[in-house]
Amino acid sequence: MFTIGDFARHGRVSARMLRHYDAIGLLRPERTDPFTGYRHYSAAQLDRLNRIVALKDLGFTLEQVRRILEDRPGTEELRGMLALRRAELEEAVAASAARLKQVEARLRSIESEGQMPTQDIMIKSIPAVRVAELSGTAASFRPEHIGPVIGPLYEELYRRLRAAGVDPCGPGVAYYEDVPGGGGAVRVHAGCTVPHGTAAGPDFEVADLPAVERAATIVHRGAMDDVLTTEQALARWIDAGGHRSAGYPREVYLECPPDTAAWVTELQEPLA
Repeated sequence: MFTIGDFARHGRVSARMLRHYDAIGLLRPERTDPFTGYRHYSAAQLDRLNRIVALKDLGFTLEQVRRILEDRPGTEELRGMLALRRAELEEAVAASAARLKQVEARLRSIESEGQMPTQDIMIKSIPAVRVAELSGTAASFRPEHIGPVIGPLYEELYRRLRAAGVDPCGPGVAYYEDVPGGGGAVRVHAGCTVPHGTAAGPDFEVADLPAVERAATIVHRGAMDDVLTTEQALARWIDAGGHRSAGYPREVYLECPPDTAAWVTELQEPLA
């Protein structure tokens, strides 16, 4: 038998927490001295303590923990419940990290207000290009909506092209279109440059993107999650020069190493 202090030390919890679990009936001591009130625990009770702490750390309330333990789940069942909860928490953490990135991008954009862009921006003509592509729909043109759509599209596109024996002959080219009546939804086209004779396959499309006579272009260096500041620098330059945008910019992925922070992407915004 262990004193409450020894049991707390072995369970890596506080004695105060054990007293609270006792008070609410979640983990009673094996024996309580009727004269001194001292609590004593057995080593076998570490199993229940571990379950309580694991469930609590995964976000369950103590009342939920009580109901779960009253059902006496087996080890495999409990492991499955914890794995599911862990997956939910990991998804929430990933979503929070993505939101944090967008907040940081907005802050950088705010910090650059009133400043002329330091990146080189030029107007040039864009030649026609044939691309093999897969398409999907994003809820909006916001980076946090585009990223989760376009990333998997490109992974799947290159997998299908390899399977079909099609060799890209140039960089990836992404372009966007409004979804009619879509309430701000955007059609995302994830393409890569292929030879002009390439035909569509059974599981990918081929499109001929027309030449653009005049496009304002800027090079973005870094992950596309952080493209907002570059896009808005381009928008300010277009407005300051008295130009008028004629649609979404194309994205030409010039360099795409494993480290997305080292990506080099050219934005090509057509001008009216």
